[in-house]
Amino acid sequence: MIPFRFLHAADLHLDSRFAGLSHLPQDIRSYLRESTFAALGRLVGVAILQKVDFVVISGDVYDVSDASLQGQLRFREALEELGRHGIQAFLIHGNHDPLDGPRLSSAPPAHVTVFGGSEPEHVTARRREDGREVAVVSGISYLTSKVTENTALRFSRQPGSSLFHIALLHGNVDGDLQHETYSPCTRKDLIGRGYDYWALGHIHKRSILHEHPPIVYPGNIQGRSIKETGPKGCYTVDVNAEGGVRLDFHELDSVRWQVRELSIDGLTDEAEWTFAVENAVEDIRSETPQMMSVVRFRLTGRGDIHKVLAEKGAADDLLTELQRREAVRAVRKEYAGLVWTEGFSIETGLAVDREHLLLEDSFLGEMLRLAEHSGGNAAELDELVATALRPMMENQELRRLLLSVGPEEKQEWLRGAAELGITLLSGLEESGGAQLNAAEEGKDRSAEGSEAFMEGSGLLAGGKTKDTDGWVMNRAAAADAGDGDGQQGREVEE
Repeated sequence: MIPFRFLHAADLHLDSRFAGLSHLPQDIRSYLRESTFAALGRLVGVAILQKVDFVVISGDVYDVSDASLQGQLRFREALEELGRHGIQAFLIHGNHDPLDGPRLSSAPPAHVTVFGGSEPEHVTARRREDGREVAVVSGISYLTSKVTENTALRFSRQPGSSLFHIALLHGNVDGDLQHETYSPCTRKDLIGRGYDYWALGHIHKRSILHEHPPIVYPGNIQGRSIKETGPKGCYTVDVNAEGGVRLDFHELDSVRWQVRELSIDGLTDEAEWTFAVENAVEDIRSETPQMMSVVRFRLTGRGDIHKVLAEKGAADDLLTELQRREAVRAVRKEYAGLVWTEGFSIETGLAVDREHLLLEDSFLGEMLRLAEHSGGNAAELDELVATALRPMMENQELRRLLLSVGPEEKQEWLRGAAELGITLLSGLEESGGAQLNAAEEGKDRSAEGSEAFMEGSGLLAGGKTKDTDGWVMNRAAAADAGDGDGQQGREVEE
């Protein structure tokens, strides 16, 4: 077999919207919008610098809803740059940029192959330096935005060919329920088709699902929401004379999203907490000095500062100030090292003996026991959440959002409701935080009473986060976007 090298990318989402950041200052919003194009430019740079023989792109170059003329022209410009360096390009269309979606009607350049949507097509790729045939590249595009059949079963290796075989597929492998089940298939389906490399797209978290043959999600090239954390980019793939494969990941993003945990353990007052957050921001700035960062702080742990966070709006005030400082940097075009705090997820609690409270013969003890029991039982958790949120289901938009909430977020709401109950009913003195006797009122209340309490004042509060528009809102209404970031198989460290 003739050695060669190719680049595998997917989910470019050029000129895409960024979820939950519509109220950003104009300078930062413009920089975010440009970041997908910057990642595309870096992709072309990697292809040229690494002297790849060809590039494969596994779907979702654009979003149909945001398919701007600028995005299409910039992509065509990138393809032309690859062509000037003798680099072939092979691409398919996915659920966000199906063949029936709006786009320029001009034919692709001669060095670019766009696979159709009826059956997998097969094209021979050549090595740049000598034009020798090195691989058979197969692919199938989405005719429409919803392809629910297992298109992987249509692929078959070219009979009698000894060339390396690469398949381009945009779909959900192994039925990850957190993502749209477009072109659903299993690893077994892919392994059984006889291909040497499966170049996947659709899942935005990079992962290697199988090593022999490689079944690979490269992830998207630029994170677009807090669900798409960590480095984003593409793989270069080296194939040796024996058909062995080596993958190297290349970072392409200019805006890095992350969730950073910050414990309140040991913090005694608001000033200490503010100092800790400011230090964390500077740590992020020093870790990624050449790029912009967007961070959500997960506030965890137990301590007296919890009451300040839960009741006095300290998190809102600090968020406003942190964002003001970074907006000043943006006005000066200092995007390298800019750290935009997207919000705070308050998951803290008071410094109490929770185990003792669970044993108490009190309303608070009963409520905590109900939360503990329901949290460990999926069916009971669903029933509890459905009961608590029933009044909100009358609103069509809220109903749509709430029905899309997964079990992890429901667990978080329940945890937050329990912590709110502790704050309201534990009887802690504000001055010293010393624990008094737990509230005796309501000792004989049943589980129905505890459930009613959670409905009235706890469950919804458990999911609050500070959004960038300056309001405190429930996370169910935040509707973070993106195809998702998880996938079964061996996930590469982000």
